[in-house]
Amino acid sequence: MSPTFTVFIAASLVLAVTPGPGVIFLVTRTLGQGREIGLASVAGVAIGNFGNASIASLGLAAIFAASTRAFLFVKLAGAAYLVLLGLRTLASPSRATPTASLRPASRRDAFRDGFLVALLNPKTALFFAAFLPQFIGSSGSPLARSVMLGGVFVLIAVCTDTIYVLAAGAIGPRIGNLLGVRSVGRYVAGTTFIALGLILALTGSNRPHAVQGVR
Repeated sequence: MSPTFTVFIAASLVLAVTPGPGVIFLVTRTLGQGREIGLASVAGVAIGNFGNASIASLGLAAIFAASTRAFLFVKLAGAAYLVLLGLRTLASPSRATPTASLRPASRRDAFRDGFLVALLNPKTALFFAAFLPQFIGSSGSPLARSVMLGGVFVLIAVCTDTIYVLAAGAIGPRIGNLLGVRSVGRYVAGTTFIALGLILALTGSNRPHAVQGVR
């Protein structure tokens, strides 16, 4: 393992562990609907993040960097989807049994939601566009190397995200039992999704120059 790749692994681990919108999304979804739904969301987020890594590798992130309009459109689309997801979560009826929310269709929905939340965050593509070139080097195909590094980062993020989901799945039922409210997770998840969407839409620059807190 080359020193450069070792540094990449260490930097990726630190960035993946640091909580951001993606981690908040996964934790709140797990608290609201359980561990299996959270793990399905992890898979969706991973595919969405890899899509953004591929987009960055192909140079489309440069379009976002050059066009305020394109960046703002994708940013607001992602924020709006989070708000819609929060409203839908709050409007859904409480389920009497814990297994009712774990139907295959619900897992598919969780995968789709995670994918869209990750893919519709343009800052993720910009993050990869800024981060990956630091480790590409001069040997081999830059495109292939960039895609490979993006895949490694996503795999590391899958591991850390899974830990977050398992922890949330373990404490979620205890929180509900402590408060004596079976649907507490649903309200926490819904309000958090709405708040997160509003924060992403209303804060930060409309110019895509910042890459902090993308996950």
